[in-house]
This record gives sequence, C-alpha cells and structure tokens, in this order.
Amino acid sequence: MKSPELPPAGHAEVRIVAADPEAARHVAEILRRCFAATEARSYPAGADGGTRLHLTVDTTRMTEPVRSWLLTSQSSRDDHAQPDEI
Repeated sequence: MKSPELPPAGHAEVRIVAADPEAARHVAEILRRCFAATEARSYPAGADGGTRLHLTVDTTRMTEPVRSWLLTSQSSRDDHAQPDEI
C-alpha cells in the first residue's frame, strides 16, 4: 500500500466522519473558526449513510486560544494509528 502524500509543512489534513451530516458540518465550522482552512469536501460514509468531510487546516494561522493550547499540550509517545486508519 502506498503511503498517502503529506500536506505541506504547517498544514494538516482533517477527516470528519459522522452519522449525521449536520454534526460533521458543525465540527468543520469550529475548525474553520480556529484555523485557516480549505472548504470541506463531502463524501458518503459507508453503506448505512453518514457523511465524511475532508479539509486542510493551516496550523500556522490560528486564533490565540488554540495557539496556547497547542503549544502547551504534549502528545503521548504511545500515539499510533487506529486499526481502521490508513
């Protein structure tokens, strides 16, 4: 399996999956309020319905509360991809 192409430095690819399309849109809207972001691209999520949104956020352009939280938070060394992630 080929590794996915990485976004440019300072950017992150975000995937939102929700049974309710409105819930996915709410999460995308919050991300857009915190970071500069592309318009979300919407796709169906599975046979049972639902929505999958993809967007790219620019982590170099964020609001102050998010900047403070990101700078003080630490990721665990045990972080790893979930079984259903690529």
